Amino acid sequence: MNIRPECNFSSSLFINPYKNRYKTIQSNLLTEIKSPTFAKEQFAISYLNTKDFIFAQTELSQNIPEEDVEDALVNKIYDELGLDQTVEYKMEYIETFQTLEAETRYFNIFLVNPERLKEVFPKAVDTVRYIDLIIPLPLLFKSLYANKIIQSNGVECFIYIQEDDASISIYKNQDFIYTKSIKYSLLDLHEKFCKNFGEQIQYEEFVNFIATKNLKDTNSEYKKELIKLYQEFFSKINEVLNYAKKAFELSNIDKIYIDFQTPTITKLDEMIEVELNIRSTYFDFDFRFNESNQYIDPLDALMNIYTFLDDDQRYDCNFTLYQRPPKFIKRESGKLIILTAASFLIAFAYPIAYWALSYAQVFQLNSLKEEYTELHQTKIAREVIIKKREIESTKLIELLKFETKEYSSKKNILIKIHEIQVNYPMKAKIIAQLTQNLNRYNVKIDKLSYFENANIKNIDLHLVSSNDKEITQLVKYFTQTYHNKFKFSLQNIIYDETTQKYFSQLKVIIL
Repeated sequence: MNIRPECNFSSSLFINPYKNRYKTIQSNLLTEIKSPTFAKEQFAISYLNTKDFIFAQTELSQNIPEEDVEDALVNKIYDELGLDQTVEYKMEYIETFQTLEAETRYFNIFLVNPERLKEVFPKAVDTVRYIDLIIPLPLLFKSLYANKIIQSNGVECFIYIQEDDASISIYKNQDFIYTKSIKYSLLDLHEKFCKNFGEQIQYEEFVNFIATKNLKDTNSEYKKELIKLYQEFFSKINEVLNYAKKAFELSNIDKIYIDFQTPTITKLDEMIEVELNIRSTYFDFDFRFNESNQYIDPLDALMNIYTFLDDDQRYDCNFTLYQRPPKFIKRESGKLIILTAASFLIAFAYPIAYWALSYAQVFQLNSLKEEYTELHQTKIAREVIIKKREIESTKLIELLKFETKEYSSKKNILIKIHEIQVNYPMKAKIIAQLTQNLNRYNVKIDKLSYFENANIKNIDLHLVSSNDKEITQLVKYFTQTYHNKFKFSLQNIIYDETTQKYFSQLKVIIL
């Protein structure tokens, strides 16, 4: 089995560094290897969980030369994320083409502290010595599209819950756009469950319950709290999806793929489909293996598919610090040995070749003198041309500075116009949304104010009513109806004997 046509690999090894498990393909079946060893004809691939790397997005000017792009990204991302300058993060990046704007290039950035790699992969490196490819987990899903296992061009969300991590990855038009790690791994779920249940349950018992009990059928005392925990989990997923929809201008999420690293009986996909109203399913992909009763970890299957992809189908993103050394003739030590051997041959051949070389050098010297005369004349003529071009270049640079200043001025004016056109109608819409239900509760507004503080948008509503319960009922309605859009706080309700009215100030923060 030839893993990659351009490489001399006859087998592949899939590494789970977090469980220290190793698998390979035998007779088109995923087979676990208990005691793997190094083999130079073996291609080793592994992955890095989402929580172990930093994901960010940034942009650069189109005018930056290609050879300077990496340095520019490093400098910009260190500043934007406030990273420790003393830590030399390993950075990989993918350019995205999300706009037709010619002046800007957009990038997805992946950063990892090398020390974290050394913490995750020591056992694997001690066992197999070299790991050819370490890929961020979210990018493995690209193989589903490249192999046409998923043929949709919509927006898909992949949610994978492992023992020590849970990640959300989003693809649009078959390309990766966003990922986030959330604190709902199996270990996190166990900790939250015990806290809510009020009793410490063994982790193995908790995982066994998830794996073997269907929440629809069981009457276990765990059922109620586990359903609440799943609902909290779905709420967090919905929060991340809402952020992604706003950040990437997504009209909707077409489908959710969700699964545990441990097989489960409860139809989690059906539960999340009901909660979020998004079509959902398990990772029931056709990985095209021979049928087997053995459970297949989707990550092992994805690593297998990714290994076969051509370079133009993969994302160029490799975190490995453990590349195998180059061939002997490409190593520095190999070059030194070859050079030494060549030196000995030359030393023995020198006495014989001395007179012939001496004559050849005299002939070459005369030829070079003639060539120098011609080149010197050419040099003088070109120096004159270069001087003219430098003068023209100086004038063009000054013109460019002037045009750039004019462009910046006009751009700022357009930005201000856009803010007025967009923000003012939005404020009116928000205020109308809050005040349209006042009559229902017989509450009036005495005064209304809007202000922004540290980029936080605030609205103060001074409420007036003849009954304090009507004010509290109105605030309760607001809190239940708009908890995802606004944050409400009611300081106190004051009774004015003169007017025989109740007054209160309702503070609203726009989320």
